[in-house]
Amino acid sequence: MTHDHDLVLRPTEAQMAAALAPPPGRTGGDLVVETLRSLGATTVFGIPGQHALAVFDAVGRSDLRLITLRVENNAGFAADAYGRLTGEATPLLLSTGPGALTALPALAEAAAASAPVLAISSQVPSAGLGGGRRGHLHELRDQAASFRDVVKSVHTARTQSQIPSVIAEAWESALTAPHGPVWVEIPEDVLRAETVLPQVTGVDATPHELAPRPELTALAAHWLQNASRPVIIAGGGVIRSDAAGKLRQLAERLDAPVVTTFGGKGAFPWTHPLSLQSWLEDRHMTDFLEDADVLLVVGSGLGELSSNYHTFFPGGRVVQIEADLGKLESNHPALGIHADARLALQALLETVDRREDPHAATRVQLVLAEIGGRLAAQDLGLEQQLLTSIRSALSPRSPSFWDMTILSYWAWSAFDARHPNTMHSAQGAGGLGYAFPAALGACVAEPDTPVLAVSGDGGAMYSIAELATARQHDLDVTWLIVDDGGYGILREYMTDAYGRPTATELTRPDFVALAASFGIPAATTTPASLTADLKQSLSTPGPSVLVLPATLRMFAPTHL
Repeated sequence: MTHDHDLVLRPTEAQMAAALAPPPGRTGGDLVVETLRSLGATTVFGIPGQHALAVFDAVGRSDLRLITLRVENNAGFAADAYGRLTGEATPLLLSTGPGALTALPALAEAAAASAPVLAISSQVPSAGLGGGRRGHLHELRDQAASFRDVVKSVHTARTQSQIPSVIAEAWESALTAPHGPVWVEIPEDVLRAETVLPQVTGVDATPHELAPRPELTALAAHWLQNASRPVIIAGGGVIRSDAAGKLRQLAERLDAPVVTTFGGKGAFPWTHPLSLQSWLEDRHMTDFLEDADVLLVVGSGLGELSSNYHTFFPGGRVVQIEADLGKLESNHPALGIHADARLALQALLETVDRREDPHAATRVQLVLAEIGGRLAAQDLGLEQQLLTSIRSALSPRSPSFWDMTILSYWAWSAFDARHPNTMHSAQGAGGLGYAFPAALGACVAEPDTPVLAVSGDGGAMYSIAELATARQHDLDVTWLIVDDGGYGILREYMTDAYGRPTATELTRPDFVALAASFGIPAATTTPASLTADLKQSLSTPGPSVLVLPATLRMFAPTHL
């Protein structure tokens, strides 16, 4: 009798030849590169450092595309965006100690946004591992410990034979729902030494599917089908699992209104009769959601930004579909379904019957009108005009990346993303400097599509070195910098809370002249000319910068 688990794939003639006669001069760095190529990687991001030179040497002799940035954190943001847009595990190559640690904020954002970044770092030579304190350059007592509470999983290869399996294990972890960044480290001497191992050709790292339990989806379908006022909250998990189409089918079958979280922008059509858009930071929306007798939450943990700063308390039953086990019922009691959003929505579609509600669209119109009325009373025409101008200039499928700045906070609620997976921000971890380097990663992922980055002048200074990267790789990115002379949102927060701002006013460069010094076209724009200027910049190949001097205001909060 033959069992399936007894079957072993026989090597091909090409694999036999490669094993018997590997190219001379290969190192542990080549094993890293060969494993990445075997897994399907085509592009890597990173910055070389002394301990990682063997890996970069191997990359230089391979057909991998290498995108080098100027700061490790920015390289991490670029890899994050590449992973978000392609859905692929994206290698980020780092060097020991300071280089690795500099990437921590980017990996924290990737973790919060479930972006599949595969960080591969060198380590001190093997003899220095384990806290031996031998005084190696870049030595840390426990480098992996710095990342363990940030990334999804940590992996270490201590010998060359371990490299392919360790990287494959990390790759699989990064792409198994929920996606997330992973950490691999390999000692310098293991990377640098010549290897007698054959070329890596047969690595498998198929991610596991996270299917829902049928008894849970059956109960959820029963609740939804018999609900009087069902509502759906669609989070970033819908985007990551490519489930926007299934979400729309379910909403239309149930006649259930849908609001998207800031990470779920584009998951549901903005102008659909059932669309509540993204107005989660509004008390009218909070009241509407609390009134639902069954609330279906898909791909969201209902965290601070998705719950109007934890002032939202559901009044009915809650069904929560979430791939991240730690987020199930983390904020509210619910029927928790630990599953990938796409698979869970498909299960509901196979179970739930048609439910009709002739008043659902009217209820949506009423709450959106209430929100519009509240905004109209606050003299916020400039902010809304700017978003309209950006939307008019940006093609529907062009990706946009938004830094932590007032215009971005407006965009979270008020910008029509048009399509899934086209609007991204650092709202997961909330660090400054995300937009421009992330947009560079998007340019690499979608080379024929213009990409927009939006920053404030404060956040722009975190990323200014990457103007050199944009020029070096000739990437089709337009960077809109809204210049209000400081950290505008912190100025507003401090003035409201303490009567005056402190440390929010900034000396900054002439951004137009600075961009020009990198050979990048740049100009100052105005609210009146923004649409035309953006259209011209986005349609011109290569990088460009637009600077918009403007002081913006946020709409009044409703959670205080």
